[in-house]
Amino acid sequence: MEPKLDRDARLKRLRFRAWHRGTREADLLIGGFFDAQGSWTEAEMAWFEALLEEQDVDVMAWAIGTAAPPERFEGPLMRRLQTVNYIEHPR
Repeated sequence: MEPKLDRDARLKRLRFRAWHRGTREADLLIGGFFDAQGSWTEAEMAWFEALLEEQDVDVMAWAIGTAAPPERFEGPLMRRLQTVNYIEHPR
């Protein structure tokens, strides 16, 4: 059983996992979303932790609207993820 992380350690872990997904596209989408969110409540962190357990192709499909997200992910955070206006495009 993993020991409970303090808030700062948990956020650092989430940020690392968000920015190290395996593909540049997923890193930009999920990592960019994490950074754009700013502050995180406990409930939002739990939602994001669950999201990070999903396959990148599924998360990306939900974000760009080519697939409907499962009911457990619907809500304000998914709507923010779906705006996709938080990605800084490299020049």
